[in-house]
Amino acid sequence: VAPLQGETVGVGMPVIVTFDVPVKNRALFERNMSVQATPAVEGSWDWFSEREVHFRPQHFWKAGTKVKVVLRLNGLPAGNGIYGQQDQVIDFNIGRAAISTVDVRSHQLTYTVDGKKVRTIPVSSGDAQHQSREGTKIIMEKFSKVDMDAATTGIDSTDPGYYNIKDVRWAMRITNSGEFLHAAPWTDAKQGHVNASHGCTGMSTANADWLYHHSRRGDVVKFIHSPRPLEDRNGWTDWNVKWSKWIEGSALSKLA
Repeated sequence: VAPLQGETVGVGMPVIVTFDVPVKNRALFERNMSVQATPAVEGSWDWFSEREVHFRPQHFWKAGTKVKVVLRLNGLPAGNGIYGQQDQVIDFNIGRAAISTVDVRSHQLTYTVDGKKVRTIPVSSGDAQHQSREGTKIIMEKFSKVDMDAATTGIDSTDPGYYNIKDVRWAMRITNSGEFLHAAPWTDAKQGHVNASHGCTGMSTANADWLYHHSRRGDVVKFIHSPRPLEDRNGWTDWNVKWSKWIEGSALSKLA
């Protein structure tokens, strides 16, 4: 289950429950999974697959919200002779409303907290062949340093665009396909002027350090002015789905 017990997360963080075997009786399971928030929110589960279900409110969580996830699944028949094995109660907190907006056309990242602009950072995002995707993304993972191998994004080592960069600093993942926010000192001269990456959003080491230490898992990163759309479920793409469509993903909606 994500978030973790006691974790403080950003206002875009979904509740994610992942099962190790398929759940056939999804409506039964969903009836026994509740999300209680203070202040209260309107929210819904959406089954991404038989093994993964997400909960999100209709709108971003309010800063300072306290959330309790109650899963009463022990002994419930999942189908095919499989039964739930564990109950869980998880409490987590929503931190401040930190939202970054990356304008790929003007090569700027604007960081706001509770609606107030705090910092503008020159960046270089994806070039014409590897455009950064437009849409609302969520910080999924944070690494103080990470190796970036293009092979993990489907680029063969014989491709002219192949890269394998060791110890990239202050990296935060925002898509499954390999888009990160990170330090890119090799593009310092291009930041704020030219998009020159393979899809990531690079910035100076100092700015990446600052952003990393002012960001949490679940913080929102909006990308604007890119012609390339974000694919459904390429990361935590929950907020790119209209609310009317999102609630259709509930197993209980099919019983209404």
